[in-house]
Amino acid sequence: MSTGAGHETGVRIEQDSLGSVAVPTSALWGIHTERAILNFPVSGIQLGSHRHLVRALAVVKKAAALTNTEIGLIPADIGHAIVTACDTVAAGKVDEAFPVDVIQGGAGTSTNMNANEVIANLALQSLGHPRGSYDVIDPIGHVNKCQSTNDVYPTALRLALVFALEDLLERLALLSAAFAERGNAFAAIPKVGRTQLQDAVPMTLGQEFTAFAVTLEEDQRRLHEAAALLRECSLGATAIGTGITADPRYVERVIDQLAAVSGVPLTRAHDFVEATWDTGAFMTFSGALKRTAIKLSKICSDLRLLSSGPQTGLAEIRLPPRQAGSSIMPGKVNPVIPEVINQIAFYVAGADVTVTMAADNGQLQLNAFEPVIAHALLQSMGWLANGCDILRELCVTGIEANEPLLRSRSQASTAQVTALVPYLGYSAAAGLAHRAEVSGQDVLELAIIEGLMPHGHLKTLANAGNDNLSGEPACQ
Repeated sequence: MSTGAGHETGVRIEQDSLGSVAVPTSALWGIHTERAILNFPVSGIQLGSHRHLVRALAVVKKAAALTNTEIGLIPADIGHAIVTACDTVAAGKVDEAFPVDVIQGGAGTSTNMNANEVIANLALQSLGHPRGSYDVIDPIGHVNKCQSTNDVYPTALRLALVFALEDLLERLALLSAAFAERGNAFAAIPKVGRTQLQDAVPMTLGQEFTAFAVTLEEDQRRLHEAAALLRECSLGATAIGTGITADPRYVERVIDQLAAVSGVPLTRAHDFVEATWDTGAFMTFSGALKRTAIKLSKICSDLRLLSSGPQTGLAEIRLPPRQAGSSIMPGKVNPVIPEVINQIAFYVAGADVTVTMAADNGQLQLNAFEPVIAHALLQSMGWLANGCDILRELCVTGIEANEPLLRSRSQASTAQVTALVPYLGYSAAAGLAHRAEVSGQDVLELAIIEGLMPHGHLKTLANAGNDNLSGEPACQ
């Protein structure tokens, strides 16, 4: 309750079971949020920075208010005011009113109460009442009706991840398309493929870049699959899954209402008690995020290696120069864009460990560590999405091939001899490779000189750098 005292000094005094606290008069939040601000000065990252989570909280509260109004547990005018307030929060108009640190004790209670208080005060304001007039609209008695942090917070987190995934998938698709475009542009450029950093067999630079596109397409599908688990929720379970304090009519209807309000096809958890403490869906989703991050990191490590040099490295491709690379070495340019993606991946991998440890330590009927799970996953998704844009816009689209070098290396490499194995047999091809390496001659030219293969049978390989030779293979 707010006493209203202290307005002239810029604060209002609110009370809870622990006593009184001064809350800024202008604040949309209340006493529970104010206590949390004081209790958790941890990361300096405010809840409002996780836009998808704030939106999801508002959507959950809206579904609850609509359900409670429909079954007569909340007066229609109050219910309408709460719904309108939820829309305001969901639209991102008051993100600054969510100042609680993302890392907090209490299993997300501070986050839930922050949402309850902001929505209550917005609703009060719309009805012409001063903030803190909780005798009219109460954050717990009205906004939190039939709810508990223990079903609201995980449900909101699941929705937030689904919302955030839409953004990440869109940016991954754009990045994949950029790699595919480079693959098409480089389709006719031969090069030597490598295994264990050693020359292996002929391929094209286009094949290498197309493979980057394909692997990112695969990861989009894996993320879709992992997200399916997030669409099962426990709203209505309240404290530990028994539904205590919730009207049975509310429990029966609220998830369908949430699906309608959110636009996300949701299903009710089979067992609310199990669903209240189970964080398996978050672990699965985190694993899928880590997989995507590590794939991106591997690609970026390849880009750094392929562009190394430019005089003494592989130097097969040229990355767009983005900034001076040294305060001491004039002219040096570093692969800074791939490097930042590597670092994003390192963070995501570490965040996955955090999610795993948090899931492991949720004892008995509740996991108290979902706030760090929420931050780890949402931060990872935000960084990955930004990283996709950075990599695409500032690197991939401007990558150039060092075509003369690639062609000369392809023609000179003994790696081409692998394509001759079906025609010469392994031993003869190995001998040819050894003689070419010792003599410094082109392996295909040497094969012609030694009469091992007619010139026509080698023409395709010599010109295109692939293994699509004509002719009949020799018996092995």
